[in-house]
Amino acid sequence: MSEAGHKFLAKLGKKRLRPGGKRATDWLIEKGAFTSETKVLEVACNRGTTAIELAKKFGCQITAVDMDQQALEIAKQSAIKANVGHLIHFERVYAMKLPYHSETFDVVINEAMLTMQSDQAKRKCVTEYLRVLKPNGVLLTHDVLLKESVRQELSQAINVNVGPLTESGWKSVMHESGYERVEILTGEMTLMKVSGMIYDEGWIGTIKICLNACKKENQKQFLTMYRIFEKNKKELGFIAMVSYKPELSNSKNSL
Repeated sequence: MSEAGHKFLAKLGKKRLRPGGKRATDWLIEKGAFTSETKVLEVACNRGTTAIELAKKFGCQITAVDMDQQALEIAKQSAIKANVGHLIHFERVYAMKLPYHSETFDVVINEAMLTMQSDQAKRKCVTEYLRVLKPNGVLLTHDVLLKESVRQELSQAINVNVGPLTESGWKSVMHESGYERVEILTGEMTLMKVSGMIYDEGWIGTIKICLNACKKENQKQFLTMYRIFEKNKKELGFIAMVSYKPELSNSKNSL
């Protein structure tokens, strides 16, 4: 039975499971203006790659949440090995009902998750992120950009219902949810490209992924995903967004 695409790629050894890879994540981090005092929430942290990098680089306190308990356990062990386990609190939390007080965090990060939500759920998520952000806080998101309608085929390829949006559609979600200003970076999807894997994972990491993909039990799903992404490469890309909460907050009272 086929696995969800992100879990399958992680099993092959891929650490960067985002549509725009390291380039998009690095741009978001640059825009986040992180310091050691920044209070960070990462939603859908998966195996903790971004949270660990932030903790190592800035020494900030991070709450990293996901619904996948197995991924969280791997993330915890990776943080300990990286000597930043004391800076990151990993927790199993539902994105649409965060158990945190309003105006708690300076930055919320959410990469490659909103695409997997319905359009209504996207708005619920980003409204909840707005609630927990401090005034002038910033939401950093990174997702699939849709240039044409290829939702159904993409959903079949990665075994997860997906709802990528156009650039104007993503901007509308943010503005209609109460964010004041949105900065955008777009580009081609690099998730399944060899050149993208080399940039994200390095030569050794890419070779390991390819060797694992060639194993009999992995060949069919890997080739299916590769062919779908290659076929639709002109219709799919990535979008990274920096969305700012207004200085005068309209969020609800604290929990």
